[in-house]
Amino acid sequence: MSIRLRLAIQFGSILAVTLLLFSLAIYFATKQSRRNLFTQSLFKRTLVVGHAYADGLATHSDSSHQVSYRRYLRQLYRTLPAEEGRVYDAANRLVFQEGQGPAKPVPSAWLAEVRRSGRAVLESETNYHETVGLLYHDDRLGPLVVVASSVDEDSREQLEQLGKLLAVGLLTALVVVGIGNWVFAGRALRPLRRMVQEVDGITATDLSQRLTQAAGSNDEIGRLAQRFNRLLDRLQSAFAGQRTFVRDASHELRTPLTALIGELEVALLQAERSPAEYRRVLQCTLDSSRQLNELTNGLLQIARASDDPSQVPMAKVRLDELLLQAHEQLLRRHPTCRVDLDFGEADDSGAYVVRGNEALLLSAMLNVLDNACKFSAGNNGTVTATLARTGATLTLLVADEGPGLSGADLQQVFVPFFRAASARAVPGHGIGLPLAARIMALHGGVIRVESEVGQGTQVWLEWPVVPAR
Repeated sequence: MSIRLRLAIQFGSILAVTLLLFSLAIYFATKQSRRNLFTQSLFKRTLVVGHAYADGLATHSDSSHQVSYRRYLRQLYRTLPAEEGRVYDAANRLVFQEGQGPAKPVPSAWLAEVRRSGRAVLESETNYHETVGLLYHDDRLGPLVVVASSVDEDSREQLEQLGKLLAVGLLTALVVVGIGNWVFAGRALRPLRRMVQEVDGITATDLSQRLTQAAGSNDEIGRLAQRFNRLLDRLQSAFAGQRTFVRDASHELRTPLTALIGELEVALLQAERSPAEYRRVLQCTLDSSRQLNELTNGLLQIARASDDPSQVPMAKVRLDELLLQAHEQLLRRHPTCRVDLDFGEADDSGAYVVRGNEALLLSAMLNVLDNACKFSAGNNGTVTATLARTGATLTLLVADEGPGLSGADLQQVFVPFFRAASARAVPGHGIGLPLAARIMALHGGVIRVESEVGQGTQVWLEWPVVPAR
């Protein structure tokens, strides 16, 4: 079932229930109102019947009584359908009856109820027929019970007409609203249908297309189009980055492979070579293989650092101990590099605890420290690593005394395989800082780089502190 049809049915159902309840309320309110009016009319009839009975037994010389009787008689402007009036004396005997048909017996208990309360309804309106009783006081005859009953034919006819009118009005309203719902739902969903058509034209090979947005549209569909366009922007950037990554990775992998193949081909051109020549070839081959191995390991680490955080095992890690491990491994790589460690002033042993993956965090520290040593080697500079805690953040600052970076190069240091012009002579592949950035993002941290040409480089690694429990 389409959204358009569902909307039309849902809104139509809501309106149908509302109109039905409103029609029923009108019908029953009108019925109750007419019922109350008819009951009051019957009580007035009991006064007329009681006065007529008492006046019939009185002397006609009393002129004031005759005037009163005529005034009551004028209320009988017409006879009610199936009207019947009865009078019961103090002994509950039927002494007067007006109307046609045999009189239905009246329960003595109900007559006693009328004498006690002054008025009562014997038979509530059933099929528009009602019977009421009234206690009528007369000085000569004593308390009399006057009973009147009739059928409310006017209410029957008018309520039937009202019911038909409400039923026709309800059906007409449902038809009109159903058509209106279908039309307006179609108009409301028209931008959505256009979005579906435009999305069908977007392919993985062409992510430059964007969804059309109506001018000034800020409704839910407009915001959905904006979010989808932003998603396309991210996908286009991701695909472009992937293509760049594959191109640059292929270029970096081809360099050691080309050197490796070239050395082996040259070695095979001559049948006999001196042991020194074979040793040189093997050494070049080993160097190229090591370079290829380092590059492959870096690519694997980048791929691992890009995984879903929920799939990476996390535990509490002490950064001070991890920094000492990184320092130890760094000295094996660069024995001549001077690295000064500063752990600040820690209040307790748990001051430098973060939640993360120890192997990945160690890799991030090593990459940053390794870069600092490589770029400081030419100037015989000192690398400083400072670990400190500020509030809810742990910070590792690595500063070197290398050649520094220009502003343009600084903006691309996190692009895989990017190498600044001043770093071309330094061995490397340009994946150290991008790998560290991805590892920090995986752990909810950040990495910042500041540098000036000739003033060295400072790299900040920042982690959120694990709350104590």
